[in-house]
Amino acid sequence: MPTADTGTPIEISIVMPCLNEEDTIEACIAKAQAGLARLNRSGEVVVADNGSTDRSVALAEAAGARVVHVARKGYGSAYRGGLAAARGEIIVMGDSDDTYDFSRIDALVHLVDQGADLVLGSRLKGEISPGAMPWLHRYVGNPILSFTLNLFYGTRISDTHSGLRAFRRAKYESLPIRSTGMEFASEMLILAARAHWTIAETPITYAARGGESKLRTFRDGWRHLRLLLLYSPTHLFTLPGWTMTVTGAILLASLARGPIHLGGVFLDYHFLFLGSLLATLGTQVLTLGLFAKSWRRPPAWFTLERGLVPGAILFFAGIAINVGLLIEWLQYDFGPTGRARPAIVALTLTVVGAQILFSSFYLDLLRSTREEWRPDLDVDRPADRGDRGR
Repeated sequence: MPTADTGTPIEISIVMPCLNEEDTIEACIAKAQAGLARLNRSGEVVVADNGSTDRSVALAEAAGARVVHVARKGYGSAYRGGLAAARGEIIVMGDSDDTYDFSRIDALVHLVDQGADLVLGSRLKGEISPGAMPWLHRYVGNPILSFTLNLFYGTRISDTHSGLRAFRRAKYESLPIRSTGMEFASEMLILAARAHWTIAETPITYAARGGESKLRTFRDGWRHLRLLLLYSPTHLFTLPGWTMTVTGAILLASLARGPIHLGGVFLDYHFLFLGSLLATLGTQVLTLGLFAKSWRRPPAWFTLERGLVPGAILFFAGIAINVGLLIEWLQYDFGPTGRARPAIVALTLTVVGAQILFSSFYLDLLRSTREEWRPDLDVDRPADRGDRGR
């Protein structure tokens, strides 16, 4: 196997996270060394130990790997530590539980050589050994999470949770990855997609792991899904917000004058209340989406006035309807008027208008804080005018 010394540039680093993998670490390192020999490229095997209490570290060092110790716990932390220590121009990453065949990394490396920014080994397009992937992961969790990531971020990846990947170290260092847990794999893909990387796949064989699995199905699945949502305010806030707001507005407009019949369905006050609820809640969710997006980059189309005008129109329209209802109530000598429908519409307009008004000021504050001025900076202090001590 070609080996790298201090005077020879390292072409490929194979990085493996490790936590108590004494049953499999030697086999993984041996396969990684065979993979380097197959490529006839200089390389190193880096084992990122995350606090193993068994013989993993000693076995890895004896097998010829370079062990780096990562104190912060977590799958993502181990990878981040190992990848930071890697010296190769191309990095191949994969788990140290003997599920991935490192001796066949040539397929991934060749795609990187051909210009791919990130190459994933697809288990679903390749071969999965009996017992290697639980039914729930293979037919429920992985497809749902892969579909969600592809939908949100415009990728076409068959196996978004494959741990066997290859990429150039310089490209990886441009990604601001922050995850410390299992969601590290998803964050890498999200950031790569947003950076418009060329992502490729190649079929691989996925074997049954040795030793105890560290994966927790529902906990880690939720962490992946949570990350997908948090990185996409459009899908988390904007689309649901518009759906609720438009649906609520249609219901309010349709039922403002009286009940309606749709075929054999009778719609009345219950759906009027539902419309009010959806319109109000939808507006709240939409403004949360704007806040989330403005925290990273304020929308170019937004100005304070563009928010204040529609907010004021809706707010004062609601007030006007309520004033009219008050006058009508006075004319009835404070008796019942049977005017619940316009009251519900007026309430909704007033609340939605107020939400838009105050949210517009907050959005302008976010934009101004980032681009124009700091509200907590007193530029007219006596010390600034040379008035200290007066």
